[in-house]
Amino acid sequence: MKTALITGSAGQDGVYLSKHLQQLGYKVIGLDRRSHLVDIVVPSRVFAFLQENQPDEIYHLAAVHHSSQEKLTDDLDVLRRSNEVHTLATANLLEGMRRHCPKARLFFAASCHVYGSPPTPVQDETTPMNPDGIYGITKLAGLQLCQYYRHQHKLFTSVGILYNHESPLRSANFVSKKIVAAGVAIQRQRQDKLVLGDLDAAIDWGFAGDYVEAMHRILQLPEAEDFVISSGQQHRVRDFAEEAFRLVGLDLQQHVMVDPALLRQTNRLQLFGNNSKLQRLTGWRPQTDFHTLVRMMVAAEQETQPEK
Repeated sequence: MKTALITGSAGQDGVYLSKHLQQLGYKVIGLDRRSHLVDIVVPSRVFAFLQENQPDEIYHLAAVHHSSQEKLTDDLDVLRRSNEVHTLATANLLEGMRRHCPKARLFFAASCHVYGSPPTPVQDETTPMNPDGIYGITKLAGLQLCQYYRHQHKLFTSVGILYNHESPLRSANFVSKKIVAAGVAIQRQRQDKLVLGDLDAAIDWGFAGDYVEAMHRILQLPEAEDFVISSGQQHRVRDFAEEAFRLVGLDLQQHVMVDPALLRQTNRLQLFGNNSKLQRLTGWRPQTDFHTLVRMMVAAEQETQPEK
């Protein structure tokens, strides 16, 4: 039986990945912020934990998330928290691997935000990385640490450059969950309006349950590499909102207001991933289309918000 260690195991991706690996017969050890097993920011504790548990696979999914539709917070505090999780914890896991379980394989969950405002409308593994936000900056640092340990120490350290992926488990501060929760609440007369920052932003949206299968396939390859994990399709925020509101019998125009002040960035990012390398080397393809994803999230929200 293989053992997999998952950081961020209580998050959306961690929950889906844990279930997927358990179905494959893995023993899964989950770490999250509420876990008292080990603090991934403390090197000595990470080293001791890896030495004791000897995982075959490590999935570093822990992240400090920010939604593009959230108002600005204190940059220094965000940088400190992001750096701890995306950079320092990554370094601890990599060095712990090198010292105590060098045969293990590590997957690091990077982000399409490492590209910043990309020079091309479609990005792949060769697109220049030039992040323009704290989340992307610290994710790029983690990505580069994985590349360093891969080349310098010959460890199996693969990176997934993840585009937007959603599910009913998405946290409330993300625009997809915000739309779905508001649509159901308005339909059930618990609120009147939904305020969004930009209806015309185009987003590469996929299903988290599909993406965790890609993570596992990446670690089964003969060589460690970097991979774009994306849906291969783009939809506007307006498309998502119209579909969600239609499913609950509402007209979007009657209930949605736009407030550009909600956006952290004035430039509109066009992040759209080319996943052909991943498909070619692993055979992975997303199984859940856009409309199915929205229906899934609306149905789950309707169960969460029962009728009066």
